[in-house]
Amino acid sequence: MAQIARQGSASVRVKNPEAPRLAAALRAGDPSVDGIEDDAIVRGVRFDGASFLAVEAEAVEVEGCRVGNSRFTGARLLRSQISDSRFDTCDFAEVSAQDVSMIRCEVVGSRFTGSSWQHGTFRDVRFENCVVAPALLRSMKLFAVTFSECRMTGVDFQRAEMHNVRFENCDLTGAQFAGVKAGSLRFENCTLIDIGGAASLRGAVVQGPGSMELALSLAREAGITFEP
Repeated sequence: MAQIARQGSASVRVKNPEAPRLAAALRAGDPSVDGIEDDAIVRGVRFDGASFLAVEAEAVEVEGCRVGNSRFTGARLLRSQISDSRFDTCDFAEVSAQDVSMIRCEVVGSRFTGSSWQHGTFRDVRFENCVVAPALLRSMKLFAVTFSECRMTGVDFQRAEMHNVRFENCDLTGAQFAGVKAGSLRFENCTLIDIGGAASLRGAVVQGPGSMELALSLAREAGITFEP
């Protein structure tokens, strides 16, 4: 059964994500020159209001970039890596990312509605004030990842690996965790109503009102019925 932490009880320490290593000055990017295409290397550029709608690419490397108010809606990305970058107010709706890694990245105020990220890695990534509902994050590997103030209703983490992962003030109503392998996992002041696969969160620490909500999900999976 998942551990339910209360004020003053033993706690699981979770490593904070490492910040992106961004240069102080970045050159202005031009999507017609710094485009996302097969085998492209996009390094040290700044995009503002760029459009990468429905692009399809493989083996892309994005490094040391700052991207704001840009759209990646419907993009298809395969076997690629994004590192030391920051995304502000971007649209990743309906993105399909297979075997894609994000390393030392920050994503703020962005939308992932209907996106699918599978068989990739998030390492040292912070998501803040994002909409990740609904989205597929199946069979992903998450290391030192924080989700803060995110709406994540119905998000699907089935068979993911989670190590040093923290959820802060997130709405995870209806989220799916079946088959998750977790280590150093914390939920702080989150909504955890109708969680699926709650038993897979063995060893997680829950602080705040979500502790009772998660307990009810565990009871439901155990076949326990509560009567008035």
